[in-house]
Amino acid sequence: MSDIKSRILDKTLTPFERLIELIAVLRSPEGCAWDRKQTHQSLLPYLIEETYEVVEAVEAEDYEALREELGDLLCQVIYHGQLAKEAGVFDIDDSINCIVDKLVRRHPHVFEKRKNLNPKQVKQQWEKLKIESGRHKSVLSGIPGSMPALTMAFRIGEKAGGVGFDWKQPADVMDKLDEEIKEIREAILRGEKQALSEEIGDLLFATASLARKLEIDPEQALRSSLKKFRQRFEKLQQRVKGAGKSFDDFSLEQLEEIWQAIK
Repeated sequence: MSDIKSRILDKTLTPFERLIELIAVLRSPEGCAWDRKQTHQSLLPYLIEETYEVVEAVEAEDYEALREELGDLLCQVIYHGQLAKEAGVFDIDDSINCIVDKLVRRHPHVFEKRKNLNPKQVKQQWEKLKIESGRHKSVLSGIPGSMPALTMAFRIGEKAGGVGFDWKQPADVMDKLDEEIKEIREAILRGEKQALSEEIGDLLFATASLARKLEIDPEQALRSSLKKFRQRFEKLQQRVKGAGKSFDDFSLEQLEEIWQAIK
């Protein structure tokens, strides 16, 4: 067994320590040319990809896959930590200490004066503590601009709601949805493309707010709906092909009849 391999398989190390050592070895002169070439920027596509693979495993309730995908995601985290260590700015232990300290500060109802807060109250307290810490200048700070728009809409509404700027009941958001749909109809009649784009954006934002008030993740809800549509559409396509025809051979009414039968 080679010396570098024995360093990775050292049973005196914890699994976490082995992974850290592995990435350090791969980045070393005796490691891998591809790994040595990587930067924080070049690794971003892999970080995003691994995150989505974790999401897919959770949605599928595939725990064997989740076990593997969490390891893949952790590898990306350790990789960024190794790059930072090599640059002399911080290491992965600094990141871990940072999140531990932050979680203790953000849970005063657990670690200081104990309070029995419900989940909603905990979220509101969390947002207020973030602002009071002085790190975030705005209530809406900390929301990445690269976040999927539907998730961003959910988080923006959540943060605003955390300081009291929110609808009281889901029914209030329903009224807002009705208002936005009316404004979309008016924009269509006026033929104003820009106004229509803005009104559709407002409708989507209001829809995300309704989902939030109903404690539903709109991103997951949409992903589930799209998955269902794809499965049904593939069955529709199979029936069309099974009849030895193409979609052009069916009227919309006929396709809708098949669709309803599939549902």
